[in-house]
Amino acid sequence: MSTPTNIQLLTPQHWKDYELIDCGDFEKLERFGDLILIRPEPQAVWPKALSDGEWNKRYHIKFKGRSATSGEWMKKNPKTADRWHIEYKNNDVAIKFRLGLTSFKHVGIFPEQAVNWDYISESVRSMKTPNPKFLNLFAYTGGATMIARAAGADATHVDSIKQVVTWANENQELSGLTDVRWVVEDALKFVKRELKRGNKYNGIILDPPAYGHGPKGEKWKLEDHIMEMMQDVVQLLDPKEHFLILNTYSLGFSSVIVENLIKTSFPQVENLEIGELYLQATAGPKLPLGVFGKFRKFAK
Repeated sequence: MSTPTNIQLLTPQHWKDYELIDCGDFEKLERFGDLILIRPEPQAVWPKALSDGEWNKRYHIKFKGRSATSGEWMKKNPKTADRWHIEYKNNDVAIKFRLGLTSFKHVGIFPEQAVNWDYISESVRSMKTPNPKFLNLFAYTGGATMIARAAGADATHVDSIKQVVTWANENQELSGLTDVRWVVEDALKFVKRELKRGNKYNGIILDPPAYGHGPKGEKWKLEDHIMEMMQDVVQLLDPKEHFLILNTYSLGFSSVIVENLIKTSFPQVENLEIGELYLQATAGPKLPLGVFGKFRKFAK
């Protein structure tokens, strides 16, 4: 029998500019820098810890959904800015983000991902390879890209949405970084092309959505495509020194599924860790926000 892998529960430890104040009744109350927002949260099926009055007293901006994918922001003070900046700093590096109120409830950052950023900066810093090559797939506004670059990696950022890549480039400038390689393309197509070219990477993170579309209408459905993606992605890893993070936010996925995906696509895996990411609310509850599998191998 194989040894069981312990399932970890991890939450960010270094946030000063972000705080989950409370969550419940399908909403969350969170602070980004100086602004406090109320946003929908489908996972928060329990009651709020704080009273409605406390929530209403604290918030500056609230998102009101019109449909499953869109809605509008209601501001207490109409003069409150639509865009603002925050910083993330861990033991290795510091980066900055431009946040903004989008029509689909997001603001440009997933704060729980700081757990993965810490693993990236620590891994890059521990490598013997000079300027390790790092690949961020489904890269969004580039938190992982910035962290890897700030830690000394040569970073490639791949996302299918041009506006999001432009946003990530703003974050690069804000963070005082340069020379990220920007790629607007379907992630699976990019990986297959890199395989043909014989390119290798020392670090890879993929954080695929449950559903998505490439720039040419390519359809992505997590459960249909993730096995093919994983089998291709692991072939891009430098055999001597590497790390990989697979992160998924899909209600049907568990960390055991992620473990099986990694072990079947990369049987020689070393130092595998699996688990769940969550945000700890100051008022008490834990908010689950996805599952991960990660592993690394350093040169002897």
